[in-house]
Amino acid sequence: MLQRFFIFCSGADTQILATCSNGERNKYAGIGATVFFTAVMAFIASGYALNTVFDNIYTSIFFGLIWGLLIFNLDRYIVSTIKKRDNFKSELLQTTPRIILAIIIAVVISKPLEMKIFEKEINQVLLEEKNAMTLANKEQLALQYTPKIQSLNQDIAALKTEIAEKEAETNALYDTYISEAEGTAGTGLLGKGPVYQEKREKHDAYLAELQQLKETNGVKIADIESQIAALNTEYESVVAGSQPIIDGFDGLMARINALGKLPWFPSFFIFLLFLAIETAPIIAKLLAPKGEYDYKFEEQESVVATWVTQKVAQRKLLFSTDGELNQKIYEDIKNEEELYRYKKEKAEELLKLQANAFHNTQIKGL
Repeated sequence: MLQRFFIFCSGADTQILATCSNGERNKYAGIGATVFFTAVMAFIASGYALNTVFDNIYTSIFFGLIWGLLIFNLDRYIVSTIKKRDNFKSELLQTTPRIILAIIIAVVISKPLEMKIFEKEINQVLLEEKNAMTLANKEQLALQYTPKIQSLNQDIAALKTEIAEKEAETNALYDTYISEAEGTAGTGLLGKGPVYQEKREKHDAYLAELQQLKETNGVKIADIESQIAALNTEYESVVAGSQPIIDGFDGLMARINALGKLPWFPSFFIFLLFLAIETAPIIAKLLAPKGEYDYKFEEQESVVATWVTQKVAQRKLLFSTDGELNQKIYEDIKNEEELYRYKKEKAEELLKLQANAFHNTQIKGL
């Protein structure tokens, strides 16, 4: 049962193989097993690759099954169409396009499995890329908010500088009227005279202005600080909103690119493994000598080709004979007077009918 299934997978003629030796059947069963298991590997590889795209196991299994059947049909077709010839060069020429197709199939099958085998290493590469993308994203978004925040901080610094300057002037006036009272500066008279009073009033006026300035600028600074806090909150919100996009950067193309950044040597040998599996039936059939099945298959083709050639020759002969007979018959008929008179009468009747019809049409037009 299993042997018959693998023979079916090989694409060989089961009726011819049934008349061959057991060794010949085993050879084609082995070829069919290679075709079958290649299709299974294609199903697994495509299922994994599609799962990274759809993120749904049932969808991945469905499309993976279709892809596996497609690869199975292609491999079966490739193997079944290779015919043994008496000339190795002609055999190599007919297998070259099939080998190229097998190489393409091997690449398609091996890549998803390479991604699964090196999944941990790929995840590490993707993590590093995501971290770099996160930092770059923050820096790029910061370019939209940093100038505004810096401008607002400069406004706060200007308001604080204004307060500091006013406070310095007020302190200077304080030192002035204290020195006047102590007699260490100004008039040099000890006591609180008119000059002292004047300087004290000027200081008190500056002190009142300083208090008013602190209140006014304090309100402005608080408003600016609230704007800065709002900008920072908005910046954090934008960064948080764009982070899921970066976290989701692990699709099929991203993983293929990450695989390309890993050392090529292990991936290359995995590719060679699948290339060997994919081309094994073709190379085996190419290098193997003609077997019992090949001779019987060639004999069957020869019988069919001979039969078709005979049928074509018979049709050509029948056509030429029939043409010669028809020509002779019509030449004999041409000389018969009775047929001539009959055709003349019919022609006269037809002309009369046409004339009558034309006459009736003209009368209706009047």
